[in-house]
Amino acid sequence: MTLELRDVVKHYRTESEVIRPVDGVSLTVAPGEVVAIYGPSGSGKTTLLLLAAAMLAPDNGKVLVEGRDLAELTDREASSFRLAQLGFVFQSFHLNNSASVRDNATTKLLLSGISPSDARRRVTPWLDRLGLSPRIKAPAGRLSAGERQRVAIARALSNDPALLLADEPTGNLDADRGGEVLELLRGLARQRDMAVLLVTHDPAAIEWVDRAFVLRDGHLGDLAHDRSLARISTGQG
Repeated sequence: MTLELRDVVKHYRTESEVIRPVDGVSLTVAPGEVVAIYGPSGSGKTTLLLLAAAMLAPDNGKVLVEGRDLAELTDREASSFRLAQLGFVFQSFHLNNSASVRDNATTKLLLSGISPSDARRRVTPWLDRLGLSPRIKAPAGRLSAGERQRVAIARALSNDPALLLADEPTGNLDADRGGEVLELLRGLARQRDMAVLLVTHDPAAIEWVDRAFVLRDGHLGDLAHDRSLARISTGQG
């Protein structure tokens, strides 16, 4: 599934100013490709992902999936797109603290109409690959931040998405576990022709992606591979 952003604009007006987190962004993510966007907190990275997920509508420009303008989808069509074709890893996890790891991971499948038994069967391999099998019955509220992050990733992958959007997918993981997750995402992109767009502060992620960009002042710029990791992590240069 190809994701294309064409001159996408999203502005917010406050009493004193206009904030321009996305100010004319164009980007294409092809099937089988992993693309990273770097930028400091508040730079608009999450806004960009929400636009790509049809969770926000652009003020101008177009967000296209397989050539179809997401702004033209009805609410029902947009919901169906997110349940059936999209995986989204939220930075804040969006887990039910009282529900088990497995029940949280099945949420999307249950919403799409899959039976509980089939949903549990489908999420179990993902939980295993992400090292969560020993915690499968534990309430999410008792998990570490890193474990909660991996549950969110398992849920995002549960529907075998054609497009994965990930907001800081390694933000709460140590270096080894973060590398495992990035290796998993890159492998899935190659094996399943899944398009992956992730936003991150993690300099190590550049080793796992096909292309990398910086979002600064609402504009997207190329991230040269010989740029120092210090400049990447601070958004300077």
